[in-house]
Amino acid sequence: MANLWGGRFTEATDASAYRFNQSISFDKRLYAEDIEGSIAHAKMLAARGIISEADGNEITKGLSGIRQDIDQGKLEISDEAEDIHSFVEAELTKRIGDPGKKLHTGRSRNDQVALDMKLYTRRRIKETDALLYDLQKALLKIIEEECDTYMPGFTHLQKAQPVTLAHHMGAYFEMFLRDRDRLHDIYDRADSCPLGSGALAGTTYDLDREMTASLLGFEGGATRNSMDSVSDRDYLIEYLSALSIIMMHLSRFSEEIIIWNSNEYRFVEIDDRYSTGSSIMPQKKNPDIAELVRGKTGRVYGSLLSLLTTMKGIPLAYDKDMQEDKEQAFDAMDTVSDCLREFTGMMSSISFDRKIMEDSAKKGFTNATDAADYLVKKGVPFRDAHSIVGRLVLKCLDKNIALDDLTLDEFKEESEIFDEGIYDAISLKTCVERRLTKGAPGKEKMAEAVAYYKDYLDKRGDKKWKD
Repeated sequence: MANLWGGRFTEATDASAYRFNQSISFDKRLYAEDIEGSIAHAKMLAARGIISEADGNEITKGLSGIRQDIDQGKLEISDEAEDIHSFVEAELTKRIGDPGKKLHTGRSRNDQVALDMKLYTRRRIKETDALLYDLQKALLKIIEEECDTYMPGFTHLQKAQPVTLAHHMGAYFEMFLRDRDRLHDIYDRADSCPLGSGALAGTTYDLDREMTASLLGFEGGATRNSMDSVSDRDYLIEYLSALSIIMMHLSRFSEEIIIWNSNEYRFVEIDDRYSTGSSIMPQKKNPDIAELVRGKTGRVYGSLLSLLTTMKGIPLAYDKDMQEDKEQAFDAMDTVSDCLREFTGMMSSISFDRKIMEDSAKKGFTNATDAADYLVKKGVPFRDAHSIVGRLVLKCLDKNIALDDLTLDEFKEESEIFDEGIYDAISLKTCVERRLTKGAPGKEKMAEAVAYYKDYLDKRGDKKWKD
């Protein structure tokens, strides 16, 4: 058992209690952040004369060697240590002797783990943003290619009005745009360094906390209140909240892909690489990736609720409960990353049946509102026009045809106002292209949207972060 404490204890920790208390099994993934923070701390201590320059250099060199050896697989993180902080310090002392014992001067594991978790979360925020960027690129390709692909738009899962596939995909592009904005906001609010806050009340050493913050890339400088610094996990809760919203968007998207993939719709063909078959039914091609994304959404929600519940009753400042901020958070981060990668792969290779989509829009009477508007423009009160077209829809249902298939005489049976112009008025092309309000699926407005999306991706690419 490798501990950073023990002088006031007369008995060793019970082996079972030690295992229950340890966190090395999951916080070892913070090794890079722990070493990065320790190097910055050592450089600051040396600069302030709290330790000698020689000791500072030796510590820095030793820590860099540990990082390199772990990265290259030459050093295995031992589960005998209580946590990653204990492991790194013990390994450092083993390598360089007494100077290694000076590393912990002026800090506590409380501000150390607060720093590690914040650094790790900030890195994962950037990774999530980059994955969303990749997904948006895949969606933009579809948007550009499918501006003339007509399909039904839905409300209540009932066919409502005609739109284009490009317009439908644009709705999800907007969702992921907001997701990325949220990530940038969270990153900015996490832009302050807790190291140097000590256990909760700072330290009597003459630390230069601003120097440490600068070395670690925190543009917001050092945190302002030491008690808040060690007990704050708001940034992590916000990140888990953002991940939950991302999963909600992915789940909605997945639900539509699953529906569109069904035999009843046949709007899409999912690439074989992102489908599976049945062990008993040879005809089956299942949308398992979309279903798993939909299913894993609840898992991510659970991580957010778990951390909120853990934090709700903790008095200031640090309590061991806060060790529970990691396992499920790590799982949520990994889950969302996996879902985004696989979903992007699926959408990059998916194909759409344009004819079936267009036929579905016609037979779903998505042009009924346009037929009513046609009458209104000829002076018929809207409520009367609504009733007339409703009767026409009933007639079509009886004959299993679309509005476009009615003869002019059949139109005139309900209103003499109809003339040959009705066919142009209710064509899907007309229905869509006459919708020219901002945000509508008309070609002109979609061209504006595509230009905006291209500009957005150029300005907010996966490398557009502050260093």
